[in-house]
Formats: sequence, C-alpha cells, structure tokens
Amino acid sequence: MTDSDGALDGGLAEPEELQPEEGTLRLVGDDDAYDAAAWEAATAAVLRKARRLGEDAPDSDVWTTLTRTTLDGIDVAPIGQQSDLERLTTAGRPVRAGAWDVRTQVEVVDAEAANEAALQDLENGATSLLFHVEGHDGPDWDTVLTGVLLDLAPVVLDRPSTEQVESLADFLEGVDGAVHPGTNLSFDLQTLEMLSYAVRDDGATARDLFAPVVRRGFQLGVRSLVVDGTALHDQGASDAQELGWVIATGAAYLRLLAAEGFTVDQSAAMIEFRLAATDEQFPTIAKLRAVRRLWARVLEASGGDGEMSLHAVTSRPMTSRRDPWVNMLRGTVAAFAAGVGGADALTVVPFDEPIGLPDTFGRRIARNTSSLLIEESHLAAVADPAGGSYAVEKLTDDLAIAGWAELGHIEAAGGALADDARAGVKERVKAVAAARDAQVADRSRPLTGVSEFPNLDEVLPERDHAPHRYARRYGHAYEDMRAQPAARPVFLATLGPISAHTARATFATNLFAAGGVAVEAAGATADAAAVMAAYAGQRVVCLAGTDAAYAEWGADLVAALRAAGASYVVLAGKPGDRTVTDVDDSCAMGVDALGFLGRVREELSR
Repeated sequence: MTDSDGALDGGLAEPEELQPEEGTLRLVGDDDAYDAAAWEAATAAVLRKARRLGEDAPDSDVWTTLTRTTLDGIDVAPIGQQSDLERLTTAGRPVRAGAWDVRTQVEVVDAEAANEAALQDLENGATSLLFHVEGHDGPDWDTVLTGVLLDLAPVVLDRPSTEQVESLADFLEGVDGAVHPGTNLSFDLQTLEMLSYAVRDDGATARDLFAPVVRRGFQLGVRSLVVDGTALHDQGASDAQELGWVIATGAAYLRLLAAEGFTVDQSAAMIEFRLAATDEQFPTIAKLRAVRRLWARVLEASGGDGEMSLHAVTSRPMTSRRDPWVNMLRGTVAAFAAGVGGADALTVVPFDEPIGLPDTFGRRIARNTSSLLIEESHLAAVADPAGGSYAVEKLTDDLAIAGWAELGHIEAAGGALADDARAGVKERVKAVAAARDAQVADRSRPLTGVSEFPNLDEVLPERDHAPHRYARRYGHAYEDMRAQPAARPVFLATLGPISAHTARATFATNLFAAGGVAVEAAGATADAAAVMAAYAGQRVVCLAGTDAAYAEWGADLVAALRAAGASYVVLAGKPGDRTVTDVDDSCAMGVDALGFLGRVREELSR
C-alpha cells in the first residue's frame, strides 16, 4: 500500500519549486528566507543557558535536542522547513466551510432532566445533540426529545447498545415530519463486538442486526453507522493506531454494505467517523487532516468519491479527576486543534465529567468553548487554516503513512472484523499504553494538577452519579494514590536558609504530593541541631539542601535522624551526585516518580 519511500499510493509529486536553496531555511515563502546557521546559533544560546545543551556541543545539536518523538515513533522537529515538503502533495484536505456543528453531550439518566439539558444547550449555541444513555435499554425518547426540532438538530448516540439503536429507530419512524439527515442511529458493530457486546436475550448478535439497522436508517433518510476511534483511544491507542483502526473498520463496513447492494457513495454517506482530539495540538490537527487523506484514498480505490463526515470528541483519557479545572484548558486546546483540523462536528467533554454528572456550569463551559472559538476567534472563517504549514503538512504525511501501515497490519490479519486482527490491535495498543505509562511515571509526560503542581488540600466539587464510562486516564496511577492519602507525613529536613534549600524542597514537596503524601518541613536551619529541634519522629525523612550543605553537615544530620527513629532517608538530588552516602533513596528530575512514591508509601504504612 506504499511505494518504495513509504508514502501513500497516489500521494507523491516532485514539484521543483519546493526545492530550497542550499544553506537556507525557508520559513514563509520564496522571499522570506532565514539562514539556518544563524537560527541554530540563537537557539543553541538559549539551550545552553537553560543547561539543555553542553557548552562544547555544536550549534547543530539543537535539532536533536528539540526534536521529540511521538508514541508512533514519528520525529517532530522544532520548526518546519520548506524541504519537508519535497515530493509531497496533499489529498483529502479539510473541506468544511464555516462553523462546525457544535455537538453537545447529554447524559440520559433521567428522561426529563436530559430533555431540560438538551433544550438548554440548543437555546444557547448547540446545533446537534450527542446522547449517552445509562444502561442497555433505550430511554423514553418522547420525553427526552420533547420540544427538540428534529429537522434542525441532528440527534446522535454515544456508544449505544443495540437496544438503544433500535429504540431510536422506532421513535424516528413515528416522527411526524422531516428528520435532519445528519441524525445517526449510531450503530457501531466494531465497538460492540470488540469491547462491549454480549449476545442479547433474544439470541441476536450485533452482526445479525447490521443489515436491518442500515436499511432502517436508509429508509428514514438518516445515517446508520459510526466508526468510533475514541473507543480505541480510550484504551490507550496512539494516533496512528486510531487512524489505522478507523480506516480498517470503515473499509470493513464498505464491504458489508456492498454485500447488501449499496454503492460505495451510498455506503460512505451512511458512515460518520468519530476521533479523539487531545491537548497535543499539532498531532491532533495532523491526525484529523490525515484521516481524510486516508479515507479519500480508500474511496478512490473502491471507485467512489464521497466525502467523510468527521466528528471529533475531546479526549477523556487526558482529563483528570484531580484539579479538574485544568480540564478546561485541555479541552480548549483540543477543541482548537479539532476546529483547525477540519472536524465537521465537535463535542467538548465537560471539564467536570471525571468527578460525576456534569452540572449546568460544566456543560455551559463545554458548549461555549466552541462558540468562542467560532464567533470570537473566527477560527472557522478559513477552510484548512493549517494547510501550507511546513511542520503540519510534514506531520500530516508522517501520520498518514503510519496510519496506513497500521491499516496494512489489520488487513493482513483478515480485516478489522477478524478475531486475529482485533487481537493484534489490542496487543499493539497495550504496548503503546505501557510506553505512555512509563513517560507519565518519570514525568517526561507531565500532567498538570496530577503529577505536576498537585494540591493536597484541594476540595473537589460535588457532582451527582454519572453513567459509567471507560477511559484509561493517563494519570490514573497518581490519582489512585491520591484517593488513599498516606496516613503519615514525610519530614522535610531542610538544610540552610530558605534561599538555599527552596528549589529542592519545592521539588520534593510537589513530588510527594503527587502521590498523596504530605510533608512537614523544618524551615530555615543553621545546623543539624536546628533540624533535629523540628524533627518529631517521622519514619521517612527527605533531606533538601545544596550540595555544599550536604557535604558540610549532611552525614552528621542523617546519623542524628537515624538515632532519633528515622527508618527511611531520602536525598533530594541525583543518585550519582550523592555527597551523603548513608541514605535509602533519592529523588530528582527524571526519577520513576511512581516507583519512588510506592516505596515511600510502603515505608510510611509500616
């Protein structure tokens, strides 16, 4: 499915005008060039000042220092260059013109409450509704949709059971008047079979119901199918894995629909794709652009030329239960990226969903995020605003190639609906989730309010029970610790005046707090006697001071602390720089924070 250079078939060209002059770094256009060496020198100076680049390292090392590698193994350079577009042409660009569909999430626990929420959303900026129904049975749609103008506002379901799909179809068949063609019965065979489906009491399987549901939707003049990439994203999938998964599933649906007598374009019109948008801004923009390119290639190969309907949902795994207010920032960045990436519809998950049923304020903030981006930031005034950016075009192409490779793995194993293919997908996703967990553990992938800048004294807002949603939140290990705070504090043995120990003391305090461990600090001290005067017999002690203080009186302090009852002594500093040897552990930047916190909590529990 790729040529010798690993690019998508039909996606290459060799435009001579894209070749840069030797020694220049094209940043904007032919008349705006910047000398590469000058940029490297200026950047290297900043990195040396921040101690991220050695004094003797060549300036050109800035590229490797600032380049980051995604979980898909894609290198993302610090800036784009015109040379990134060599032999590259783009296909399947975002085509949305104007505002995207503001699709708000409505939880259906109580039919009347859901109706009130839906009407409130529609009266205040929402243009369609995404219903998530608690349980397996369909709700009382007459009550839930009372007052909703179904010819103007599309209704879509979020990971519905087969019973919920059929109940919505039953309701729509009884509607007197037109129904918006964007309404979707939202049947998702892949997600039902792979992640959640059990054979119904009547013996029907999801596969048995595929054709009847599709025909009902076709007769109603609405969509029938959803390809839900967020279901795999919630398991921990990377961007390329999500891309390969949805394209493979879409291709499988095309085959099933062809067997039912539908043309390729008829089939494509029945399917809506749903992808996750995260707070990694540029990868999200590139992913949404890449999925259009991939689907366009599949339709072209299948003899069709239809368009993709793309619904983006802000990521649930990226959100946190702790310091949930930060979720507003995450959601805003994700929404921005989805809008720029060309999403036709966008659902911003309310910031307070991780702690329960979103309240009126949480839903209003989610709804208004789109409204502000559209109406005040004018983000939808231009189609494909990221188009032409060297960095975004390169990242789009790299992600498309990686997603196409994942599609190849799935197809080689029998296609998206084959058991072997699904097993392979699960194993690959499991490996990516483990790699991400390792980055979260050592805080190279920081989580604000969770692994960084935690607040042990925060009081979470109270929310009602919410329908269960599975999402493997990236910070779950820290949050599990925070849910069961350590019974005892750590004594922070600060050496010297505040100005001397504050850096390491602050680092250690935040690290302990990330694991639900409080500290009691000695404060400003002049010698070991002053520290011991503040010591109250805590089992775990952490020394925090300068290297000079450690060398001068750190050993004497450790000896005094052990004599007074300290059983586990931690040094704030890198293990290789220890000037105090009689310690049990150390903490510094890059430490496996989860492993460290686990050891400390175990000692505190003794």
